[in-house]
Amino acid sequence: MKPSSRQPPAAGRRRPSQSRARQTSQALQDAFVRLLVEHGYAAITVREIVLVAGTGLGSFYEYFASKQDLARVCLHLRTKALLLGIRGVVASHAGQPLARIVEAVVDSQLQAHRERPEEWGAHYLLERHYSSAEAYRKMYERFVDAWAGAIESASDLPPGYPVRAAARVSQTILYGLFAHAHLGTPRPDPSALRIEACTAITAYLKAVMV
Repeated sequence: MKPSSRQPPAAGRRRPSQSRARQTSQALQDAFVRLLVEHGYAAITVREIVLVAGTGLGSFYEYFASKQDLARVCLHLRTKALLLGIRGVVASHAGQPLARIVEAVVDSQLQAHRERPEEWGAHYLLERHYSSAEAYRKMYERFVDAWAGAIESASDLPPGYPVRAAARVSQTILYGLFAHAHLGTPRPDPSALRIEACTAITAYLKAVMV
């Protein structure tokens, strides 16, 4: 039998595992956010990012096309975490009074912001300068959809309630309060922020019921 001419793969050369790829991508994201907080977006270079992440330039370009691409991914993932928090309220609090659902939504956002609030300040600043109007509108509508789902799941919602309009105003109040609190100084007080958000949103939603 004629021996095969195919050569065995060189020892030690394996494709990176998915877990390793995720670790590298996450390290680059973490490095970017750290530098964003310390220096601001304009001052960050790709070389600084890979130095802080402990990777090489080649690894960076395996996952991201540019610094702008990395920024877009970081913005998207952080915003997605907030969105999933609101969506999760429907599953965990459906059938409860509207005021309780509002509290649950606000709590979900506080939970996401609780660790490293300075990073969220950098996030909101970058979002204002980097996100295109179209991208912002699309994401905003996803939050309105999530709010609409949460409001519709309330047990005390009267017939004919303007769910979509109420959802839009609720998101505007929530986003405005959280973004302003994290962009300013000193660090936001979660307890005070919770009271402000719950009071403002609940008052509005009750006024619409009249």
